[in-house]
Amino acid sequence: MAEAFPNTYDVIYSGGTVINQDGTGIADVGIRDGRFAAIGDLSKADAGERIDVTGLHVLPGVIDTQVHMREPGNEHKEDLEAGGNAAVLGGVTGVFEMPNTKPPTTNSDALADKVSRARHRMQCDFAFYAGATTENADILADLEREPGCCGIKIFMGSSTGNLLVPDDDHVRAVLKAINRRCAVHSEDEYRLRERRELAELGKPETHPVWRDVETAVKCTERLLRLAREEGARIHVLHITTADEMPILAANKDIATVEVTPQHLTFAAPDCYQEIGTRALMNPPIRTAEHRAGLWAGIAAGIVDIVATDHSPHTLEEKAQTYPKAPSGMPGVQTFVPVMLNYVNEGKLSLERLVDLTSHGPNRVFGIARKGRIAVGYDADLTIVDMKKQRTIEDEWIASVSKWSAFSGQKMTGWPIGTVIRGRQVMWDDEILGAAQGEPIRFTEVL
Repeated sequence: MAEAFPNTYDVIYSGGTVINQDGTGIADVGIRDGRFAAIGDLSKADAGERIDVTGLHVLPGVIDTQVHMREPGNEHKEDLEAGGNAAVLGGVTGVFEMPNTKPPTTNSDALADKVSRARHRMQCDFAFYAGATTENADILADLEREPGCCGIKIFMGSSTGNLLVPDDDHVRAVLKAINRRCAVHSEDEYRLRERRELAELGKPETHPVWRDVETAVKCTERLLRLAREEGARIHVLHITTADEMPILAANKDIATVEVTPQHLTFAAPDCYQEIGTRALMNPPIRTAEHRAGLWAGIAAGIVDIVATDHSPHTLEEKAQTYPKAPSGMPGVQTFVPVMLNYVNEGKLSLERLVDLTSHGPNRVFGIARKGRIAVGYDADLTIVDMKKQRTIEDEWIASVSKWSAFSGQKMTGWPIGTVIRGRQVMWDDEILGAAQGEPIRFTEVL
């Protein structure tokens, strides 16, 4: 490739297998001033530092577009600093954090407070969703343009926290008010309330009975109808049912789709028997037939993004009797190993994984200068050893809650290095230097 600038660089990562818009092949990556400056044969170029990554794969920085860092209000479960450490130890270079904190992120002051808390306290780069309520539609168009905001989030069904927009009129008001793509937790609140008694005391395996397939399908159909009527773009989070995939496929002009590693991995009823309330999340983990439907959605190209819904609770909280035990599990640190293991098992190609975790977030959310290894983009890299075998252990987890639902599982494929804006922030399991996380920017609001 022709070089866009004179051939001297701050750092060159040489000899790695690079995955980008050119395909997959061995190439050097030259970085200058925190951005990619050249990709190709840079053996004759000058560099302040040359790092040999022969035998490793060089991916665009992985972006986790759904995490809950619990700050402010629930720092005993997780906080921005520990969550950022967990992200970079797992090879994740950027996160989008959810609004159901205490107080919730439903106005400009709350959003600015989170950005201020995260800047240079998180190792990774970050953005925050602003939460829709039944009362704040009038400020959302301004809120979604604030620095560090990745978009608006609607909870159509109740989950952790008290953010809830259950009815068509208020969902419509939100979709009418905003301009950017809206992220939605799609479970029908009215059906959840009707079926609440089906959550049997001490039986976590009844979680997907209570929050059944129809609860998800009915809400997604409502959401799609409202979005189409309002000419709005939506991003439907953590899809769990095979039934929703053809419905979403028929609406790809307005709807993008997310699935999580845990819904791709675990299946009911086994997971509830094996790890009990640790397997609880919303929407729930369902049967193997639905898990197969999610994989089919990935293979068919219906799924745009895999993200973790990293939602830590303490083990003490999770040990409570169902249904008192809260839903959610940590996930940002195990994201890359779990998905690389699937690549090694032949469940998806490395190129498709990059599409789901870097190119997809860039495309769906209009991220400025992130999500690709391309000249001019931020030099964010996730460098992995596809052959390294390692067992996930609770002791490795940097989150405040210190556990993983994947604990005890051996993975083939492991993150070796995390590079953010040209700076190594993690190498060989060690966090390097002070946190320098910055807000992620978006093309629609530049």
